Amino acid sequence: MSVTHPAGFVAAGAAIGLKSSGKPDLALVVNTGPTFDSASVFTGNRCKANPVLWSEQVVKDGVVRAVVLNSGGANCYTGPEGFQTTHQVAEEVGKVLDIGSGDVVVCSTGLIGLVNDRQTLLAGVRTVHAQLAADGGDAAAQAIMTTDTVSKQVVVEGAGGAWSIGGMAKGAGMLAPALATMLVVITTDAVVPAADLDTALRAATRVSFDRLDSDGCQSTNDTVTLMASGASGVTPSLADFTAALTEACRSLALQLLADAEGADHEIAITTVNAATEDDAVEVGRSVARSNLFKAAVFGKDPNWGRVLASVGTTSAAFDPADLDVAMNGVWVCRESTPAEDPSLVDLSDREVTVTIDLKSGDAEATVWTNDLTHAYVHENSAYSS
Repeated sequence: MSVTHPAGFVAAGAAIGLKSSGKPDLALVVNTGPTFDSASVFTGNRCKANPVLWSEQVVKDGVVRAVVLNSGGANCYTGPEGFQTTHQVAEEVGKVLDIGSGDVVVCSTGLIGLVNDRQTLLAGVRTVHAQLAADGGDAAAQAIMTTDTVSKQVVVEGAGGAWSIGGMAKGAGMLAPALATMLVVITTDAVVPAADLDTALRAATRVSFDRLDSDGCQSTNDTVTLMASGASGVTPSLADFTAALTEACRSLALQLLADAEGADHEIAITTVNAATEDDAVEVGRSVARSNLFKAAVFGKDPNWGRVLASVGTTSAAFDPADLDVAMNGVWVCRESTPAEDPSLVDLSDREVTVTIDLKSGDAEATVWTNDLTHAYVHENSAYSS
C-alpha cells in the first residue's frame, strides 16, 4: 500500500526538525526508471505557494525524476527568500541524486507565511536520501501528514498484476475543488508517455479530488504528481490505465474525506436526472457548501428543506415545484413537498447518502462532503500561527 509498490521507485521519510512535535516532516520519492514520464495538476487558487510556482515550471517538459515534500510549513507568501529556499531544496535533491534540479517537483504543506529553515531542509534532504528504500513508501506517507490522523495510501493492480499504480496523499482540512488542500504522489510502473499520463490524470482528478468539497476552502499548495517508471515493460491501453488511475484517485479522495477535520459524518450527495453533468456537479456542490445542511446532519436532522434551499441557488435546469430528495434511501421529499416520514432516516452511522432528482435529463454526478461539527471549529481555531 505505497508509492514504492510499483517497480522502479524508492522513497523515504524522516523527522528533520521542521515540526516542533518531532514527528516526521520530510519525504522523498524517486523514480529510478528506466523512463521518467510524468504529469501534474495544481491548485486553481491564484494565490500560489512557492513550491507550486517552482513545480509548475518543472513539469512542463513531462519529465519528473523525484518529488520532495515537507510538512511543518507551507512556504507560501514568504517572499523571494521562500522561493529561493524551494529552488535550493530542488538543487540539493538534484545533487544527491545526480540529476537536474529542473526534474524535481517540490511540495510543502503547513501554515501559510511560515518560513521554513533552509539549512534544516537542505540537511534533511541528505538525511532522507540516505534512507531511500524500496519499502520506504509508508515512511514517506507518514512524513507528509499535518492535521491528518492517519496516512493515506493506495495500490491498484493492472490486468493480471502485470503493472500497478501506487499512491499517497495528505489532507484533512481546506478540502475543496481544484484538488483540495492536499499533496498527492502517484506512481506507476506501466509504460505510459507523458501526454497520455496528462490525459488520464485530468480525467481521474475530475471525478475524484475535484468532487471532494469538505469545507469550501481552497488551498494554496495543492499538487498531484504522477510518475511512470516503465519498469514493468507493459503498455496498457489508455482506457485501462485511466480506469485504474481513477480507482486509485477515488480511493485517496475518500480516505481524505474520512479523515476530514472533526467530521462525524461522510456525506455523498448524488444528483440524478440532471440536464448536464455540470448541472449535477453544481447542485451537489451547492448542497455540500451549505453550513445549514452540514450542521443539520451533525445534529442527525434529515432537514431536506435546507437541501432544496441550496438547489435553488444554482443555475441548473429544474422545476422548483418538482424536486425529489432522499436521505439514506428514504424519499423525504417528493414533488417539492413532504413525503416519507423523516424519522425513518437513520443518521447514526458515519456514512450518509443524499439523492437529489432534478427530473431534467439523464446526467448525474456525486460530490462528497462531511458535516460541520464543534470539533471542526475548535481544531481550526486552535491551528493558528
